Amino acid sequence: MPDLSPLQLPTAALLELRGRRFDAARPAVMGIINRTPDSFYAAARYDLGDGLAAAGQMLADGADLIDVGGVRAGQAGGEVSVAEEVERVRPFLLALRERYPEVIISLDTWRAPVALACAEAGLDVINDTWAGADPELVSVAAEIGAGYVVTHTGGLPPRTDPVAITYGDDPDAVVRDVLATLAAGAARAVAAGVPASRVIVDPTLDFGKTTRHSLRVLRATAAVVELGYPVLQALSRKDFVGETLDRPVDERLYGTLAATAVAGWLGATIYRAHDVAATRQVIDMVASIRGDRPPAVAVRGEPR
Repeated sequence: MPDLSPLQLPTAALLELRGRRFDAARPAVMGIINRTPDSFYAAARYDLGDGLAAAGQMLADGADLIDVGGVRAGQAGGEVSVAEEVERVRPFLLALRERYPEVIISLDTWRAPVALACAEAGLDVINDTWAGADPELVSVAAEIGAGYVVTHTGGLPPRTDPVAITYGDDPDAVVRDVLATLAAGAARAVAAGVPASRVIVDPTLDFGKTTRHSLRVLRATAAVVELGYPVLQALSRKDFVGETLDRPVDERLYGTLAATAVAGWLGATIYRAHDVAATRQVIDMVASIRGDRPPAVAVRGEPR
């Protein structure tokens, strides 16, 4: 007889934000609002009014967090000063908090002055997209009572597109580097005063990685989960999806959802997404297949 015992799947660490709890039974979707005119995905570029409407639709579609950024991750688009970044994101964040008082707000930035300038909006998470490039940012997160996202960028400075990236001949070296960097960053965040239940680790696919690196790190999601912190996977329409399937950014949804399902099966908790409704259904379905979440309705074949 085959072994019918349940698979030993990774257990997601608890994430607590604004009085809400997220775990394997209730994974979280982080909707993306880009307050920049040059986002790599044109459909995610929003002015203030359109952005508020989009955030409302994301919440209706099942988003748990709204992540707001004001600077494109890559080099394209030119330099953006601190003052310009604040001008892009602060008015929107204040308006978002006013319209949706209980929304969980994440600020996507690597700059401590930007986070401080936006603290009045009641930030719940600081998404440090460039792995502690500004060493003061984690202290700002602790000071304002926000969660903090620890990322891995392969040691590259902000807005650096990866070129000739290598971690050596061993294909697992990139995974070891990711695990070591995230563990050290999480320890620094806890030492700075961020509660462990609000420290989030993100292996940060594409950043400082080739497509092969990103695929290898995605397969190692369970090892990232074993670090003991909630895991964020930011997969949405990224280049590793596009290169793997040879698809432009507008045609990367199916590949993104496949990657999302794998990350969910391996224990990730949070998913940064442009396509909220589709992502919500995928991660809820995976959570139910894993046995962590009951079906929303279960009447088929039941006694009448």
